[in-house]
Amino acid sequence: MDPNPRADLRNSESAESEPTMPRGTRNSTEKKRYRNRDARGPKGLQNKNKDPTTGIKRKRDHHYSEDRTTANTWILSPPPRKIEAPQEREGEFEMAIRRRPPLAFALAVLLAVASIASAEVYFEERFGDGWENRWVKSDWKKDENMAGDWNHTSGKWTGDSEDKGIQTAEDYRFYAISAEFPEFSNKDKTLVLQFSVKHEQKLDCGGGYIKLLSGEIDQKKFGGDTPYSIMFGPDICGYSTKKVHAIFSRDGKNHLIKKEVSCETDQLTHVYTFIVRPDATYSILVDNNEKQTGSLFSDWDILPPKQIKDPDAKKPEDWDDKEYIPDPEDKKPEGYDDIPKEIPDPDAKKPEDWDDQEDGEWTSPTIPNPEYKGPWKQKKIKNPNYQGKWKAPMIDNPDFKDDPYIYAYPNLRYVGIELWQVKSGSLFDNILVCEDPEYAKKFAEETWAKLKDAEKAAFDEAEKKKGEEETKNDESDIDEEDADDAEDDADSKSDSDAEEDKETSHDEL
Repeated sequence: MDPNPRADLRNSESAESEPTMPRGTRNSTEKKRYRNRDARGPKGLQNKNKDPTTGIKRKRDHHYSEDRTTANTWILSPPPRKIEAPQEREGEFEMAIRRRPPLAFALAVLLAVASIASAEVYFEERFGDGWENRWVKSDWKKDENMAGDWNHTSGKWTGDSEDKGIQTAEDYRFYAISAEFPEFSNKDKTLVLQFSVKHEQKLDCGGGYIKLLSGEIDQKKFGGDTPYSIMFGPDICGYSTKKVHAIFSRDGKNHLIKKEVSCETDQLTHVYTFIVRPDATYSILVDNNEKQTGSLFSDWDILPPKQIKDPDAKKPEDWDDKEYIPDPEDKKPEGYDDIPKEIPDPDAKKPEDWDDQEDGEWTSPTIPNPEYKGPWKQKKIKNPNYQGKWKAPMIDNPDFKDDPYIYAYPNLRYVGIELWQVKSGSLFDNILVCEDPEYAKKFAEETWAKLKDAEKAAFDEAEKKKGEEETKNDESDIDEEDADDAEDDADSKSDSDAEEDKETSHDEL
């Protein structure tokens, strides 16, 4: 592509007009040619410069028309306020070109628009009116009375009371709900899974993740044992578990990401995004900020290793893997084994009142022998013949089979939420399954970013009121305790006075 799109436009005009050079680029010969042509005027009027019919002197305006068919225009009106020589002013043609957007820019805009327009959105849920028609609540754990219910709400604090999601509503319950979308495969496509979650309950132990499922499932039986394809989202339990799960399921095995990705633990809404690309790379974002990236081949053990240790290899009998050996020059001192561990205390004295006949023969107590060094050990030196630790040689793994489509699932069809929560209050919203990370980013900006500051302000206000209420309750408790103490003191004083009166009465008798 020509780096200067204006050149193409000029060339397209060349068949109908004279070449036009940008201002300040004509050489002296060209300037002279243009100046001389402009000075002559139409044929026959070069010297007289008068209209042959009216005799009125004409004035020249050095204004070039866009098609450049004439060098100058003869007019009866006065000239413009300021007249510039043709070689010094910018023609309308150049100005028209300058007003047009560069070709590369225009193409980029068209490509961007086309990309956004063609980007596939497989599922987008904002939990507006009619959401219950799109989602199926599972009966999983219902027979055990352990199935939790969902509330359709914006939560206790929010940036927009009309922006609602679904929230777990009962403590110590299992939750399972799912929605279906048109089946698709992400082969040769980018897959984006995104959603927001808010743990209003200050989650101590519980999940906040969602699942993508493939094939045909019974949504009324969807639960913890239902096979899934991808699981993604935060998981919190105590102080040890505060991470983002990213799990791929293959051939009945769940493969967890080997890298650590920390999650948010506050009580505000956060957006989690998982991007899986057709080159088997991935990115994990929290609040539109990338937290982890890499390759499915290296960060998950989905495929067996390319090489394994040779199971038939044996360590050679003469392989010396002792790094240190006893020093042959080090000899045990004579009489070393005769040194006692303890010796009689030289400072001990027989008590004066000790009676050998009654107490038996007196023996001095013992103390640790400072000469005793423990069992003798021969010193060690580096082994001059050390060959290192023996390792079995690596061989190609006969079970390894490369899979360039390690990232792909042929029939993704459902999105589901399946959790166990000790303390309820997790609110899910704005679930998106698409193929364009840029669309997902803008979706997060539109649904989360524009409300997060207002939500934070609402949360701070709620915390302030909560603190004031707790302070008020504490003061009330203190007042009640003081009243109880005063009552106890009064009772004690009354009992004491009664006892004194009783003693006085007894003395008088």
